[in-house]
Amino acid sequence: MEAAGFVKRYGKVEAVRGLDLAVAQGELFGLIGPDGAGKSSLLKAVAGVLSYEGGEVRVFGLPVTTEAGAEAAKAHLGFMPQGLGRNLYGDLSIEENIDFFAKLRLVPAADLRERKERLLGMTRLDRFRARPMKQLSGGMKQKLGLVCTLIHAPRLILLDEPTTGVDPVSRRDFWTILHELLSEGGVTALISTAYMDEASRFDRVALLYQGRALAVGPAREVAAGTPGVVLRIRPEVVGPGEIRVASSVGLSADRGGLAAAEEPGAQASSVSSAATVPRAFEAPDALELLGARYASVRGLGREVRVFVPGAADEGAATAALHALLGGAGIGFSITGREAADLEDVFVCKVAPHHADAPGGTGGPGGTDTPATSDTPELSGLDWTRDGGAPITPIISGASGEPARQADEAQGLAIHARGLIRDFGSFRAVDNVSFSVKPGEIFGLLGANGAGKTTVIKMLTGILSPTGGAGSVAGADMLRGGRAIKERIGYMSQAFSLYTDLTVAENLRLYAGVYGLNRRLAAERVVWAIKLAGLAGRENALTASLPMGLSQRLALCCALLHRPRILFLDEPTSGVDPLGRRLFWDILRRLSRRAGVAVLITTHYMSEAEYCDHLALMYAGRVVADATPEAMKAALLADAGPMLEVDVDDPHRAVAALRAAGFAEAALHGGSVHAQAGPGEARERGAAVAAALVAAGVNVRAVAQTPLSMEDVFVHRVLALEAEEAGAKGARA
Repeated sequence: MEAAGFVKRYGKVEAVRGLDLAVAQGELFGLIGPDGAGKSSLLKAVAGVLSYEGGEVRVFGLPVTTEAGAEAAKAHLGFMPQGLGRNLYGDLSIEENIDFFAKLRLVPAADLRERKERLLGMTRLDRFRARPMKQLSGGMKQKLGLVCTLIHAPRLILLDEPTTGVDPVSRRDFWTILHELLSEGGVTALISTAYMDEASRFDRVALLYQGRALAVGPAREVAAGTPGVVLRIRPEVVGPGEIRVASSVGLSADRGGLAAAEEPGAQASSVSSAATVPRAFEAPDALELLGARYASVRGLGREVRVFVPGAADEGAATAALHALLGGAGIGFSITGREAADLEDVFVCKVAPHHADAPGGTGGPGGTDTPATSDTPELSGLDWTRDGGAPITPIISGASGEPARQADEAQGLAIHARGLIRDFGSFRAVDNVSFSVKPGEIFGLLGANGAGKTTVIKMLTGILSPTGGAGSVAGADMLRGGRAIKERIGYMSQAFSLYTDLTVAENLRLYAGVYGLNRRLAAERVVWAIKLAGLAGRENALTASLPMGLSQRLALCCALLHRPRILFLDEPTSGVDPLGRRLFWDILRRLSRRAGVAVLITTHYMSEAEYCDHLALMYAGRVVADATPEAMKAALLADAGPMLEVDVDDPHRAVAALRAAGFAEAALHGGSVHAQAGPGEARERGAAVAAALVAAGVNVRAVAQTPLSMEDVFVHRVLALEAEEAGAKGARA
């Protein structure tokens, strides 16, 4: 596939601006970027279903410039559009959908039988072939969509954000299946994604933003081409004027020979400081300071990961951080150094031009759009000083009164006690209990269909529970529906704004819904526009806003009445990394400054690290309830350290490790990730290397990599699935 000077316009908006791109046969190529980057426009043009205004697109040498050319190219293509199940038919079963697409593509009956059985087995959909598509989870829909796309054995497959809105386990499953299929037949794949962490799975990537390519090449080379140093820092009480740099030990391997290797900066050292007595490190304070200085900053529990652009080495980066944090009386220690990733590159390249950045011009190189300041004004988030009321009882005499009073005595903002919700014979939520304190950010994690949204709808009064009880903002959730709605803000997964209304009209509408008087409504609308960073855009249609700004507006609509509790259902899905960072800046200040309790669901596992507390749901039940740090510590004790193995044949390596008993070995781009069991990292790394060498796999290196919340999520869900399958087998 080749695109030369490709231009696509929608009215006056130039969505793609002279893009040049070439994808080699047999290559797995990724289009990485947020909504509005031009990914879907390019894929639809390649598929021959969208006309374009400039340049040329060729597929296997055929120009896709005329209807005849597009039709000729379509014979070689498989196209899966964006959206869960968008290319499928809800009332048809899994097998009926596959048969329909096969007939549409004139697949011979003998070929259909063989391909269908193979693809159903590979995707583990064979047991559900009679189930209607509309009853499938998000991950199952995407697997079925992939099967229907591949059933006619295309030479080029086009997948438009196939993993957006899909939980981490289903995402990993999807990529494993795709890698196996592509490794067998030399198929070329052009795939778009908004998940920056998926970049390592491609042979090459194009990092797109507002219709232009910021960088093209292998993900590691693109990341390495941006100078700077990534450090992890963590809290440590230290003496005056001292920073201790933590020691670290890496693992290396060559053809199975494993040896300990000291990493650069591994020896303890100190840097002098002009600060007086540094206080204990506080993550929110550090995040605010670092976020104001550096574009790529991520909170990871009690650690913070920061990319210091332009730093020549670890010493220079450490000195820069110390100058910033030490002057504010914040002590810290360095716990590790990492390679920059594509998200670091993206935010550093985009931040000076981003529509959400001060004086941003809307894109690299600028446009004719007048510059506006779209940075949120966060100073107005401490509303405890201007009328914000503490959580107090707002009804009395309700059933469950003793339990509600106990919740108030404990200072709980939300307390769910044994919640149950049935839909006919299906139990969507099964005896769910958890609690959230004022000022706490509480994450509710789970696979598609785990019951997270149903729990939120019960707590907010949208759905009545089948069983159980609870209190929200001091009200009994079974009887205080109206009172609860007055004390909470809710941002739903699917609908929050009226896109045919302007920014100001949406805000005024919500002000009226929340019952604010005219004077207060006018004041709050001005406040919300500043908080959302929408000054100068008051009369813009909401439909015209970039995703990041649209989501901030939706959040501000939910905050107009100054709620004490905020419910957010996947609020940052599809938002670019810089937009997500700004969104989380608001959430942190809401919790820390205004004492607002935040209950949030997300499929971005990096965002799970930002939460104070997490509950993991599986099949309608809460199966884990702890802090992110505690969950990772439990995983380390149960499954051992995460090892990244660099090999010459990743597919063969995964098969060899699984055959050797490392059941959760998985592809991670061009390398393999494996947890080899409890024990010391070097010892476990040697065991992994030995298993690969015995299978004839060339091992270049083995290194320990930090555990993430995605590792926790995947391990726990896979363990529960295995336990469930074992129980069914025993009953059979």
